[in-house]
Amino acid sequence: MSTHAAARVAAPTRREQILREAARLFAERGFHGVGVDEIGAAVGISGPGLYRHFPGKDAMLAELLVGISERLLEGGRMRVSEDAARGDGSPDALLDALIEGHIDFALDDRPLITLHDRELDRLRDTDRKRVRRLQREYVEVWVGVVRALYPSLAENRARVTVHAVFGLLNSTPHLARPEALPGRAVTAALLHRLARGAFAAAEPS
Repeated sequence: MSTHAAARVAAPTRREQILREAARLFAERGFHGVGVDEIGAAVGISGPGLYRHFPGKDAMLAELLVGISERLLEGGRMRVSEDAARGDGSPDALLDALIEGHIDFALDDRPLITLHDRELDRLRDTDRKRVRRLQREYVEVWVGVVRALYPSLAENRARVTVHAVFGLLNSTPHLARPEALPGRAVTAALLHRLARGAFAAAEPS
């Protein structure tokens, strides 16, 4: 079993449980529509008990949004490093790997996409700037891979296309309830084809 597979099956820690439920509740009802007691009840502890893990809701929101930005960037860089280490990797396969990784996020962490859209401005200035910096670095990972695959694609055009693909993939919270989608595997395959089509369409004719 790979490290990532093992991480997926490992039981979540109490801190991870709190963050997961906070993300769900914040996405459903808004940051100010959820109390600490409700988050505690969702994980089976008293509201005051949450303060052993987080100083308050603001800290939960910051960890959620900074944390997912860090994980996306780390995942992108890891895929690039693994491709380079193989020695016989290709930009085509690497772009597929990046797309697959982002699709996993888009389908499995839908509440975090909603939180980013609605609540990013609630972060402290330092945390918000950190999220933006991490996101820019993540975009540049993709730009490098896209331009290696499509050398005729200008850097600014590649960057616009990467942002457009992120918008496409990150639209999943707006599509429907998860149970109304055509199945995870089918949805993932469709999103992958659409993303690859967008990159191919961006190449100058």
